[in-house]
Amino acid sequence: MAGLFLHLCCAPCAAYPLEWFRERRPDLELEGWFYNPNVHPGEEFRRRRDSLAFLALHSGLRVDFSPPYDAAGFLAALGPMPQGQERCRACYAWRLSAAAREAARRGHRAFATTLAFSKRQKHDLILEEGRRAADRHGLEFFYVDWRSGWTRGHETARALGLYRQSYCGCLFSELERL
Repeated sequence: MAGLFLHLCCAPCAAYPLEWFRERRPDLELEGWFYNPNVHPGEEFRRRRDSLAFLALHSGLRVDFSPPYDAAGFLAALGPMPQGQERCRACYAWRLSAAAREAARRGHRAFATTLAFSKRQKHDLILEEGRRAADRHGLEFFYVDWRSGWTRGHETARALGLYRQSYCGCLFSELERL
């Protein structure tokens, strides 16, 4: 595997994985892809995108920021307000399916996601949905549990002045915070 397609959710979750790849898998050429139609509101999406653009510039990572912000399409696909794990599963399935499809379209054999950095994400569901998406597109899902780098990643994010959000990004989790 010479290249790896990397779904990027936000800069703080990307900081440690990028360091991990540099130290442990320098043989992999990374192609980043920012795709997060789940993030709400649009201003939050822009903050996350802009912070990731800064990190990409700082780290030398090539990132495609072209996927449009499509919160309406995402919410319509989810249907009525799903709850708990099923909401997260639907969100992971939506984003990881899109990442796998895009990775295959670009000729990659494997893809990964920086969602696997967060202690707040449901890793069992990420792994299931990542593998399911990979199988559908004839790819490998490159899963690494980066949670051990949680402190290091946040130290890097603070040192670089990256925007650090206080919720996963979806409308439902935003409503739960209120």
